[in-house]
Amino acid sequence: MRELFLINIIIFLFGCHYPESRIISENLTEKIDDSTEKKDSFPQKELTQLVISATASVDVARPYSNIIFEKKEVLNSAPGTKSVLFNTSGTRLYAMNLEGMSVYEFDQPTRKILREFKFRPTKGTGWDYDGDTAIASYEEKPVEACFSNNDKILWVSLHNAGGIIPIIVDSFQLYPQRPDSVLTKHVTLIYPSSPQKDSFDAPLIKTGKTPKVITKTADDRNLLVSNWHSYTISVLEINPTQYPYAKVINTIPVSSIPRGIAIDDKNNKSYVAIMGGASITVLNNWVWQKEDDLHVASNPRHIVMDTSGRLFVSYNKLAQIACIDAETGKTLFTAPTNIQPRTIVLSKNKQFLFVTCYNGNMVDVFKITKKGFRKLYSIECKGKPVGVDIFENNNKLEAWVCTYTNGAINILTFKKSY
Repeated sequence: MRELFLINIIIFLFGCHYPESRIISENLTEKIDDSTEKKDSFPQKELTQLVISATASVDVARPYSNIIFEKKEVLNSAPGTKSVLFNTSGTRLYAMNLEGMSVYEFDQPTRKILREFKFRPTKGTGWDYDGDTAIASYEEKPVEACFSNNDKILWVSLHNAGGIIPIIVDSFQLYPQRPDSVLTKHVTLIYPSSPQKDSFDAPLIKTGKTPKVITKTADDRNLLVSNWHSYTISVLEINPTQYPYAKVINTIPVSSIPRGIAIDDKNNKSYVAIMGGASITVLNNWVWQKEDDLHVASNPRHIVMDTSGRLFVSYNKLAQIACIDAETGKTLFTAPTNIQPRTIVLSKNKQFLFVTCYNGNMVDVFKITKKGFRKLYSIECKGKPVGVDIFENNNKLEAWVCTYTNGAINILTFKKSY
């Protein structure tokens, strides 16, 4: 059969290097066998699509060992952009504009803004972090975000509103027109290339004072929110079919200011960086209670986890990153960074760590080895870089970095080396 001949070509080309080719070939064979039950010959168009899909899947899985910096692009964004987040496919990036009181939706291939989710401002109380005092401000200031339910819901924390909102990114018509007894935030949907505008009222789900990081469990059942001034972690149960789409089921007190959260779905634990102290709080996800504290260096801000049970932490005041054994709490190795490391993100293969250094106006890039960090690059990003997320395909890696004071997004492009 011509179909099997093409499959054998794929296996021959990739099988020596990629064990996944056996699985792909089995899946392709199943699809071909299923189709022949319905018709005598397998459609050439469908076969071609399967071959392309299989090839693309194998290509993305290719193990790259190095990245080479190629260029930097700078896009105009909004004032005070605090964080950025790609959807799962990497086609769209969402920028949380704290001072701009909006969320921008960027198209990754064209670098253009597709939509702006603009909040209607209402007076509230904010916080002056330099003066360590409350100030007059507005409630609708987006800080961080995460996606759930196949990227259908974008959860956004609002700095001065004491809670989070769900944005149904592509089906805002699903919101009730007049929800009873539910706090809402009015959002205008602006299309930069069109005079058309839409609007909706998204529910505000109260969590705690000054919510920051939001993250979710892999099964899309729960959200965790770190509440800066409440010294708490909110646990929410997600229900994508019932308005307001989530509810708080537990509130966990912590010792001091919490910020970064990493969830270990394999072992049903969560790790919370206590930025106001020198510890990482361990939560038991079965019962959603505090289990332990890992004693670490001072002022841990952001925290991520790889697939081998290692935690990576940025220490804001110390200008340092660390790798920590999640089970024992032992610090395995550290490395200095530029001033005030903030957000950190791992590459898809977990071998490279990107660090935004706020007052250093740099993005540091490290290669992670078994025994330490090796710095590859320090790339200037003026305007106080704070948030970063990564887009990858077979050939390149792009780090999209938002800078807080100049309203820009820097795209750092790296070539993958195999």
